[in-house]
Amino acid sequence: MPSYTAPVKDMQFVLHDLLNVTASDIPGYADLDAAFTAAVLEEAGKLATDVLAPLNPVGDREGCTLENGIVRTPTGFKSAFDRLRDGGWTALDCDPDYGGQGLPYLMGTAVGEILVSANMALNMYQGLTHGAYSAIHAHGTPDQKATFLPRMVSCQWTGTMNLTEPHCGTDLGLMRTKAEPQPDGSYRITGQKIFISAGEHDMAENIIHLVLAKAPGGGEGTKGISLFIVPKFLVNPDGTLGNRNALSVGKIEHKMGIHGNATCVMNYDGATGYLLGELHKGMRAMFTMMNEARIGVGVQGYAVAEAAYQNALAYAKDRLQGRDVTGVKNPDGPADPLIVHPDIRRNLMDQKSFVEGARAFTFWGASLIDRAHRTGDASAEGLISLLTPVIKGFQTDRGFDMAVAAQQVYGGHGYIEEWGMSQFARDARIAMIYEGANGIQALDLVARKLAADGGKHVMAFFDLVKTFLKENEGDERLKAGFLDPLKNASKSLQGAAMYFMQNGMKTPNAALSGSYDFMHLMGHVCLGLMWARMAKAAYAALDAGAPDRDFYESKIATGRYYMARQLPACAMHLARIESGAEPVMALKAEAF
Repeated sequence: MPSYTAPVKDMQFVLHDLLNVTASDIPGYADLDAAFTAAVLEEAGKLATDVLAPLNPVGDREGCTLENGIVRTPTGFKSAFDRLRDGGWTALDCDPDYGGQGLPYLMGTAVGEILVSANMALNMYQGLTHGAYSAIHAHGTPDQKATFLPRMVSCQWTGTMNLTEPHCGTDLGLMRTKAEPQPDGSYRITGQKIFISAGEHDMAENIIHLVLAKAPGGGEGTKGISLFIVPKFLVNPDGTLGNRNALSVGKIEHKMGIHGNATCVMNYDGATGYLLGELHKGMRAMFTMMNEARIGVGVQGYAVAEAAYQNALAYAKDRLQGRDVTGVKNPDGPADPLIVHPDIRRNLMDQKSFVEGARAFTFWGASLIDRAHRTGDASAEGLISLLTPVIKGFQTDRGFDMAVAAQQVYGGHGYIEEWGMSQFARDARIAMIYEGANGIQALDLVARKLAADGGKHVMAFFDLVKTFLKENEGDERLKAGFLDPLKNASKSLQGAAMYFMQNGMKTPNAALSGSYDFMHLMGHVCLGLMWARMAKAAYAALDAGAPDRDFYESKIATGRYYMARQLPACAMHLARIESGAEPVMALKAEAF
């Protein structure tokens, strides 16, 4: 059975060597000293290793079952969820006014990685609740906040988001779910939603559904959409639970992965709902939840890859196969361990360099969210808005690739269910699809985010890279291995952006045909920037006499690998982008 150990030392390196959180001017960061963050991460790691990870294959094997309108979660999930709730892990970065602990979003992200790596399906129940909490916190009335948030912070009640309908996925303007206003100010919600993660389960007293629907007078398309709070059980004025609302589970989906999470068809038959935010402005309120969810899915992309990598590494060190071509390494055994072979080493380095780079990128993104929310910094808000589709799209694409790569290390055993590696690949696959499929992330990046505020934010990103290169150009240790590859990759990214500027308006398909490549190109540049920064931090630690020299030297070697073996892909992505729309659109639809 696969195992998992929280990579606390690597996380501490990002928090303290790279981001230097205690020196930050972001409110609350001064309290994040190394002893405190280590204690939090180590405790989360114990829960993950001892409780959550052993249930991961159980959830995969048993799945969820629907009995008389009630979804039963896999064996052990309820008690594990109680442990999460009782330990305060669901409240970590929530508002203290509603029972939260008030820690920065960065710490919630770090702990979230650990929980996802251990058991992605189980963690989704509280992860979705956090997103619903954030939407109500941002857009709810004082009464709505007082009614719902304390119990959602504690996960006594959980939350969901309801967007997709059978005929309507990305194009929400086609939505048919209706909201009829009632004399008491509530609405009757009627319609069907599909693919609702955690839509029904047996681990919480109530489930608070956030449902997009069309109220009268809103007009066509997304402009007519409003967002409603639709609880499974109605809530009495004193906070106790009242009657069951007019909603039900039609079925639970049988999926490729995340079997331990109930993905439901939800039927709303005149259910009582309460407007959240402004009428006909539901998309704005929902995107509070969606944007947070997209960062969370980006975490899933590399967190599942981390768990898969840990097991592949252990297998490569233990499994004896063949002899090292440069000389026997295990003379007392019949063969050498797999890890001596260059192709296995390449495979593991692909995984290691991606996971560690993605962690740094995501933690940096989380710090931008903290800066935006805690200081009102509009530049930080604009930059993380630009980077969100990259964190979500690039990291989930590559995270799935890395889960498959980890499976490959096992050879045939990786394809056999009892070894557990196929679950990582199957679970990772959904992250490329939900919360906006990755093709949509690429379109959002190119069609909306690049041009936002007159291109201000992408220019700020280019300046950020340029400034780093300029400030460190005299460091010969960084130059060849880090600065030069980063400079070349950044030029490719700027060249792609320039191509879109010159061709996008007159030939929109030229930009759209290259959007996916641009998302990956930018992802590589972002991870390249992170690796250059991490190498600088590692050299600084070595210069200061850090006792664990092997740890810091391995960081530098891993970074060099990424710069040498992954960043050259940027030139390929640029060439594809500059080929324009013609190769993509040449065939008529009927010729396929």
